[in-house]
Parts: sequence; structure tokens; C-alpha cells
Amino acid sequence: MLFGIPNLTFWYIRYCVLASPLLFASASGERIRRGQFAYLGGKIMKVLKLAAGTAAAALLASSAYAADFNLRMQTHYAPETASGKLAQQFIDNVEAMSGGRIDIEMFWSSAVVATVEGFDAAATGILDGEMHGGAYQTGKNPAFQFVGDPMGGYDTPWELYSFFYFGGGQEAANELYEAHNMHLVGWWTGGQESMSSSKPIRGPEDLKDWKFRSPPGLETEIFAELGASPIVMDFTEVFTALETGIIDGADASSLVNNVGLGLYDVVDHATYPGFHSMPIDHVTFNLDVWNSFPDDIKAILEVATQALAFQTAMTINIANEEAAAALKAKGVKLYDWSPEDRAEFRAGAQRAWDGWASKTPEAKALVDSHRAFLRRIGKID
Repeated sequence: MLFGIPNLTFWYIRYCVLASPLLFASASGERIRRGQFAYLGGKIMKVLKLAAGTAAAALLASSAYAADFNLRMQTHYAPETASGKLAQQFIDNVEAMSGGRIDIEMFWSSAVVATVEGFDAAATGILDGEMHGGAYQTGKNPAFQFVGDPMGGYDTPWELYSFFYFGGGQEAANELYEAHNMHLVGWWTGGQESMSSSKPIRGPEDLKDWKFRSPPGLETEIFAELGASPIVMDFTEVFTALETGIIDGADASSLVNNVGLGLYDVVDHATYPGFHSMPIDHVTFNLDVWNSFPDDIKAILEVATQALAFQTAMTINIANEEAAAALKAKGVKLYDWSPEDRAEFRAGAQRAWDGWASKTPEAKALVDSHRAFLRRIGKID
């Protein structure tokens, strides 16, 4: 653009001014008559009007495609990971369903703030929303454990999603989130993680004196109550600790991710499908930002989050099933705990839940909400 005029139009005007024979004296030296100037002036005015109209049309066209809502979000996932690709599909769905009214700028791999700080960054307006997980906020309130990973509660993502959408989970969770100036749109999880071990872990009896890597918090309490010896260590130390025999096993990640970590190159036992831990990622927005959205924009974000949830569960399930088939062919033993063994673990988890429920009123409210739904679907008495 030059002087607000599209480039092609500008050069056309330049041609009219410089190349028209009306501006030059004839070979005999005859000067341009006054009428010829008038004729040329009219031509130039027509071109200028055309240019102005073209420029205005260009501005209108560009404004027609400008987003009404430009949102800054962050996730801890890298864009090339399975979860990062799923997050990108969420973005694509939102932008497509909104007809371009929503534009999401995603900051991958916690590029703006550390993962544990993403929630506060959104709450204070540095970001508009974030896609990390509630478990990172247990230091803020123990209640976040039960929106981040209600260990020993549900067997499948579908049970967890049923609690969220049809068991009062969304309302109970948002009482916690909105007290921190955040709105929880929904959850997305790939399902149960798998334990990896150098010795059989066929059921609760094999947990006695079983030394394993555990993240800190609720999990250490549940497994210690069942007779295991949890050892808190950094995620990056798991492979070496298993290889050298410092630990017997590890709670690291899902079966397919454990394969990627190389754990089954040094141990040959695993639980699958898992029973103990189902970490949850979330989609959240600053509460003021959320309240500024019209109803149709809220609906688009909610539906896109539901699609993300279902796509995540299906994608990770397929990857886990493929990994399980390959591990069996390799000779790795996979243990699917019986309903009775799972019930025993769940009972131990419930005892640990009691201790966490006593920590804050918000934690008690969420524990009560989970238990009401678990009774409804027959998981606990």
C-alpha cells in the first residue's frame, strides 16, 4: 500500500501522469491546450476515486475477518506431542465453529510462565486461559487434588466425564475455581496410568514392601496404607533407579509413555489397564474473560472441550492397546487387577481421602461430591 492506495492502482496513476502524451509538447513545440488539461484532470480524478473505493473495500474486507475475541492461552505440552496435537485440534475446532470470531494464540511448552504458575497467570490477566491441570495447585488448596487426580476413584475416563457432566462435578469444581477468579470449562484425560515393576504386581498382596517411585502427596499415603514403600524421586531419575535396583517399580505415566521412556527395557511387569491414577488436564479461563463472552461463544468453547476430552481418551486408548500388544509379544507380563482387587485398592484410597477431606472445607465438598457419584454408579458402598 502507498498513501493508502493499493500498489497496482498507484502505478496506474503514475502511468497516467508520466506517460500520457497530453503532458508533453508536440514535436512542433505546440503547447498543451487548456481543454486537454481538463480532459487529463478528469481521467486522473476517475482513477483516484477508483483507488479510494478499492482501498475502502480492502479495509472492510480485512475488518470482516478480524476476530472478536483474541485469546492468549498456555499449555505445558509441546506442539509435536500427542497431547499437543490434540490441543491444536481444540484450537482449530474453536476457530472453525466460531467462523473466525475467536482467535487463540497458544504458548506451548509453558513459554510464558512455569507450568505451576499458569493458573495464577490466567487468574491475574497475564493470560486469558490455560490448559494445564488442577493437581499443580494442591499447594494453594488440597481440594485441587480432587479436580486434578481423584486417585482410586474411577476406572475409566468415561466414568470421570460422567461425574463431571452428569454427576454434579462441573458445579462442585467451579465453586473452587471461581473462588480463585477462574472458570473451569472442562477436563481432558487419557485414562489410567500403568505401574512398571521388576517383580509381579498381580494384586494388593504384591504391594507389601514393594519399593516404588511415587510422586508426593495423596499417592504416597494410599500406597503406604496398603503396605507399599513409596519413594519420592524426580521423574528423570526413574530409569536409572529401576536399572540399578534402587527401586522395584515406578509410577511414571501411561503404558505407551512408559514404553517411550524405555522402562520395559529394564523391567518386565506392568499393570494394564491401570487402576490407581488418572491425571486430569483442564481447560480454564479467567473468570472476568469468561463472563465477557456471549452465550454462543461459551457454547462453542464448551463443545470444543467435550470433543477434546473424547478425542484424548480415544487417542491414548488406541496407543495403549497397541503398546500392550507389542509388550506381550516381547514377553512383558501385564496384570489386569480383578474387580475385587480394585475394590480393595479403592477402599484404601477412600481412607486416605478422609484425611485430605479434613484439610479444607473445599476439599471436603469435592470428596463428598465424588463419593455421592461413586455410590450412584456402584463403585463404593
